[in-house]
Amino acid sequence: MSKLSVDISNIYEFVSNKQVFAYKEEMIRNQELLETKTGKGNEFLGWLNLPSSITSEELGKIDNVAKDLISKSEVVVVVGIGGSYLGAKAAIEALNNSFASLCNNKNNPIVLFAGQNICEDYHKELLELLDSRSYSIVVISKSGTTTEPAIAFRLLKQHLEKKVGKAEASQRIVAITDKSKGALRKLADQEGYRTFIISDDIGGRYSVLTPVGLLPIAIAGFSISDMIAGARDAEKHTSADVRFDENPACIYAAARNALYRKGKNVEVMVNYTPKLHFLTEWWKQLYGESEGKENKGIFPAGVDFTSDLHSMGQYIQEGERILFETVISVGSPIKNLVIPDDPDNLDQLNFLSGKRYSEVNRMAELGTILAHIDGGVPSIKITIPELNPYWLGYTMYFFERACALSGYTINVNPFDQPGVEEYKKNMFALLGKPGFEAKGKELRKRLGEF
Repeated sequence: MSKLSVDISNIYEFVSNKQVFAYKEEMIRNQELLETKTGKGNEFLGWLNLPSSITSEELGKIDNVAKDLISKSEVVVVVGIGGSYLGAKAAIEALNNSFASLCNNKNNPIVLFAGQNICEDYHKELLELLDSRSYSIVVISKSGTTTEPAIAFRLLKQHLEKKVGKAEASQRIVAITDKSKGALRKLADQEGYRTFIISDDIGGRYSVLTPVGLLPIAIAGFSISDMIAGARDAEKHTSADVRFDENPACIYAAARNALYRKGKNVEVMVNYTPKLHFLTEWWKQLYGESEGKENKGIFPAGVDFTSDLHSMGQYIQEGERILFETVISVGSPIKNLVIPDDPDNLDQLNFLSGKRYSEVNRMAELGTILAHIDGGVPSIKITIPELNPYWLGYTMYFFERACALSGYTINVNPFDQPGVEEYKKNMFALLGKPGFEAKGKELRKRLGEF
């Protein structure tokens, strides 16, 4: 069977194999901290054995709710931010037809997102679209009071109730929230919404394999059973029982930290298919929010090649030598497209005639890796056999496990995000939230608003 592979051979001009393998004992200790739940943030390790513990009955319930919403909706709006948005968005974009919104060959509704920003134009245009579409809502929030999704849900709830009536709206709204507390839980119980639980021991950025990610993915028409099967195998292949040199999560975590200690403090995630753009965005949140603490951590960035080779490629090739790249390479494309011959050959590209697009893309990938190595950029290569639910579930769990190991390596808690709260305090103060009056006055003075 094919496997996800991590190739670190292209970092050895910058760090040695010996320097990477020096992390072996540290990774063994970090694995033990995870498995025994004795490390920092151990109260948030519900994701660790989630793939092997989720039952077919639980998946069946998710699928059944998804089928009901599909039967009622041209559009399903998923309301959430951060991990309550990015995991589902990443999976749906990776698995979907590139032009899904214009294709009429699927019975599944279009999945749109709200509450991931506070843009007035975006949300007004969404409401205008929904005026003429049958739709349902999946709202995701532990508390129900996170500003961005709470505002969006308030708008959408009122819009839907006005459109179809309060009783019908309650059948078209599904809440994914806390088991017993919080504003959204109270509202869901009051209005009779169907609900799924966000476990207290799973943080948002590790929640893609819970109903938070699985329900939207199922609504979009993809097999969540296959996705969990892939994650279940990744759980086995990255566990503490697997030798360091055969464990992809350990190798990736060790390699990136060896480079970090050599001054490579920016990691650029590179993909060669637009379908993976939002997987990169999900990865950026996972690693940025997990590691960026105590003035430590590798800064996660992302580019889409070959598009960005004509922009950011210049900096990567010749800018400051503070970065390394991690290339996500897909082994086999789903479609088949051959470049035709042109009798006139005015573009002088007949040497490509008869070749598949994917072969040209692969040579661009290999040529770019070599150019960047020559330019002083180490390159880690992660190969996914193909883009399907199984391998996507496998890949996402792999990154989660490696992220936890990497966070422990730099001695931070990979499962909290204290810095995220700072902007909220300032925003509330400037908006005049009760209890923030003094801070608001101070901030307006700093901004020159007397």
